[in-house]
Amino acid sequence: MNLPARRLLPGALAALLVTLALSACVTVNIYFPAAAAEDAARTIVRDVLGEEAGGERPQETPDGTPQTQPEAFHDAAGRLLVSALDLLVPPAHAQSPDIDIRTPAINALRASLRARNDQLRPHFRSGAIGLTRDGSVAVRDLKQVPLRERARVQQLVAEENADRSALYREIARANGHPDWVDEIRETFARVWVQEAPAGYWYQDRQGRWQRKGS
Repeated sequence: MNLPARRLLPGALAALLVTLALSACVTVNIYFPAAAAEDAARTIVRDVLGEEAGGERPQETPDGTPQTQPEAFHDAAGRLLVSALDLLVPPAHAQSPDIDIRTPAINALRASLRARNDQLRPHFRSGAIGLTRDGSVAVRDLKQVPLRERARVQQLVAEENADRSALYREIARANGHPDWVDEIRETFARVWVQEAPAGYWYQDRQGRWQRKGS
């Protein structure tokens, strides 16, 4: 005797939830945490730029943590899925992962970038140098620099790019995913421009120089 379709729904729903939960287990372990990486990049960039950082602050929850979690489900099926995930995926892993940016190597690179920023700032403001689309710095118009200072500016740019590349690699390595370095670099490239003061020059996606407006 065949059971009504409505009697089969709970079993079918349970099977679907298990499949989704198992898929979530895999996704959590390999997915690049874009939101957490952006929060980490913004923290570092604002530290380097100091009072000049001009981007919007990320929205925070009442407890002061960045609001990166999805909204809770409100329907019965959603609550059931959350319960299934809690059973199959440890809560610490089911949440958006944090990005570790507090290692000694990262701290040293942050300090180096912060100290050099005071020397680079006037050349960013003059347009002699600008932010590239790959998260680095490039000489844009050396004529804006007095002749006697040009070699020093080129040296500063080379040192800055070495530190930035090392920072991106170290963040990826410190978080157990050296393969994330390209995503880390791409995230920083976007945040450097977002946080840069008005008047700084930057490259768009096609590599064309643009001046940031107010």
